[in-house]
This record gives sequence, structure tokens and C-alpha cells, in this order.
Amino acid sequence: MPVLIRSAGRVLGPLVITLPAFLLACTSAQPPTPTPSDPGPVQVDAARDELAALAAAAQDRHMVAQYVYSRAGQADRTITFTSANDGSWRVDVPGGAWGGTADVSMAATTDGLFQCALPSAGRPEPSTCVRLGERDDTVPRRSDPRVQHPLTDWLDVLTDRRAPLAVAPANAPEGLTGTCYSVDSTSASLNAPLDVGIYCYDQDGTPTGVRTGAGTLRLAALPGPAPATVQLAGPVVVDREPLDTAAPPTPDPSDSPGAGTF
Repeated sequence: MPVLIRSAGRVLGPLVITLPAFLLACTSAQPPTPTPSDPGPVQVDAARDELAALAAAAQDRHMVAQYVYSRAGQADRTITFTSANDGSWRVDVPGGAWGGTADVSMAATTDGLFQCALPSAGRPEPSTCVRLGERDDTVPRRSDPRVQHPLTDWLDVLTDRRAPLAVAPANAPEGLTGTCYSVDSTSASLNAPLDVGIYCYDQDGTPTGVRTGAGTLRLAALPGPAPATVQLAGPVVVDREPLDTAAPPTPDPSDSPGAGTF
């Protein structure tokens, strides 16, 4: 019997020594586990950079262009945008005041920010302008047609990497062309820095369209050359308030002269 035990030891000894080495060899032959990759943030950062570059090009894009503004329940309107070589700008907005019955022109020059009332069906008087403040001031909410923002001051927001925005590539909505991006606000504040929506640009920085909850702005034709500066639509006056976007109240017949008399 002792002989049998020694023989078994001679057989098992090398096997015990060899087996761990075999297992080690198998383990080392396994390919390393790949590091998980998350392309999402990279794509988001790339989209943000691309949009910021196009918005910066739009700031340097001086031109005269017409845009069609569409909004549910309203007839299409043609907006004229002028970005002059000296950095001044002007946006003429048909139906931009008094509930759509008065036309206005928003403009920013070296002298300040202005709203000009244009002759229209609801206001047949000659054009006059009111100074709203310095050129970088905010338009009072009650007098703001908002159509001008995607072409003017919202470009500053799109180029600001500190602005609370989420940007992603997007397909061009029907009727729009260019390279488009979905822009959303990541701020919990009710005062978002711009309207969320789809923003589209040509490669030279020309804004080709914007779709937000307020409507759709679509480039109607190839832009023309820019003037040296913009001209206000009329003289600046100090004896009137800017026109409100809301419709004026209906006059009370009882307030008219002679009311209640025969």
C-alpha cells in the first residue's frame, strides 16, 4: 500500500504544479475589457461649437434680406431685415403692433434702440420713431414684436458658451433649408435667454430659418448687399409712447363728444 501512495504522489505532483500555470496562461490570454465610451457629450459639445461658429458668422454677415414670418391663425407676413456694414440694424415688421393692425420698425444705431411706427391701415399717420434706450438695452415686453431677436441679439446668446443651452443637430423643418440645430434652455428660470426651437444657417452665416413656439421665420430669397448704415423710418419724437403689441382698447361710445345728447 505505501508503494501505491508514493506512485500517486509522483503522478499528482507535476499535475498540481502545472494546473495553476495553465489557468494563468488562459487568464492572461483573454482580451482586455474595452473602456466604455459615451459619444453623447462629445456630439453635444461639437454641435454647440458648430452652432456658435455659425452664429458668430451671422453676426459678421451684413446684408438686406426678406423673411416670411408664419404663425398659426395669422396670414404670412414679409419681414425686411437690414444688417449694415457699421453694425447697425433694422427690422421692419408688418402687423407688429396693435394686435396686428399697425406696422413697426425696430432699429439699433449708434444713437440707441428705436421703435418706429410706420403708416398702415390701423395707423395712417406719417412715420415717427421713439427712442427705447441704449442700443444694447432690452425692448420693453409690451412693445416687443420678438421677430427681430433671432436675427439680432439672440446671436449673442448662441455664441456664449456660458449660456444655459442644450444644442443638438436637427433635421431642417419643412420649408426651411441650411444646417439646423435644436436649441433648448437648461435654465430653471422662467426668463429663458431665447426661445427654444430649431435654428438654421447657411455655411456663410446667413440665418435661413427659425422655428419656435412663436412661429416660423423663413428666408424668402437670396440676400442683397448691405448699406453703410441704416436709416430710421422717420424723425425721433419725444411726445409719444411706443406702440404696444396688444390691440388698443375699443373706444367707449359714451366718451365721445355729444354722447347722450340729442
